[in-house]
Amino acid sequence: MVEQGKGKRQELHLFQRKLLEISGVQNVESFDSEEFLLQTELGHLTIRGQNLHIKNLNLEQGLVSIEGLVNSLSYLEPGSHSSNKGFLGKLFR
Repeated sequence: MVEQGKGKRQELHLFQRKLLEISGVQNVESFDSEEFLLQTELGHLTIRGQNLHIKNLNLEQGLVSIEGLVNSLSYLEPGSHSSNKGFLGKLFR
């Protein structure tokens, strides 16, 4: 568990690189089978892997479960931009 600042919480649970459970999620910015971009209470989080898909999504509680082979997790620095085109950009490739 990571805590930064008052009221901001983030928990990540990775089970054998095949199931990732995340709390503190505010929005799913974009996703495909190789990359997810999530807006969390502690900043944007990028998850990369193979055959990734959402198993469970509950934004009211801030919970997301992702299945597939997880290769990396990284937080983007505030103000930086991801290489992603965004959700609509991926839809209309």
